[in-house]
Amino acid sequence: MMMARKKKGLSERHLKILEVMQKYQDENGYPPSIREIGRQAKISSTSVVNYYLDQLEEENYIERDRKVSRGMRLLKTSTGEAYELGDMAGSSNGIGTMVSIPMAGRIGAGIMALPSSDFAYYDESSGVEIARSLLPEDTSDIFAVEVDGESMIDAMINDGDIVVMRHAQEARNGEMVAVRLPDDDTMTLKYFYKEGNRVRLQPANPTMEPIYVEDSREVEIQGKVLLVIRQVGASPI
Repeated sequence: MMMARKKKGLSERHLKILEVMQKYQDENGYPPSIREIGRQAKISSTSVVNYYLDQLEEENYIERDRKVSRGMRLLKTSTGEAYELGDMAGSSNGIGTMVSIPMAGRIGAGIMALPSSDFAYYDESSGVEIARSLLPEDTSDIFAVEVDGESMIDAMINDGDIVVMRHAQEARNGEMVAVRLPDDDTMTLKYFYKEGNRVRLQPANPTMEPIYVEDSREVEIQGKVLLVIRQVGASPI
């Protein structure tokens, strides 16, 4: 039988996670992901990071929305002081005031990517509500797309999930991006890797092969993933 954890204050790992969250929020204007916390706090397992985040939530150091990646709000710093979010501070809306992000269509995350014309459709009359504290200060170039396919399931992105992105034309290796392939006029969601003059678009599904584009000039990056809104309570990335 499992015994309840005794409250003996915060461990070094708790403090390190709080420091990582505060530094990332201060520098980027929105919270880190589970994986980013693990990388910067030198914790290899996302489940272990989640374990410590749950404890920090119990101690009222953070607030969490488990349906949204980056769905964390820092309430107190590692020194126990209240964390000030400035203009992005939450109110009675729990994790923060809400912002409507426009939906820009659907994007392929499967064996076959979607036509880019579908992705390019931008319906300003519809949108998805996101907590303001989860987003950068400037939201003018942020949009959302619905995922179609299962090539990113190991990144906790499933068919029907909503991906919130920032418009971008360049990416670093390992970043998750929306990419347009002009040769066949398709759009897909993959991890980006530049290998010499070639680009590898890597799925997060062991049953699927990467897409190789021999000439990197033929790859048009359209956006970078900021966060994911899942259909039903999976753990955040």
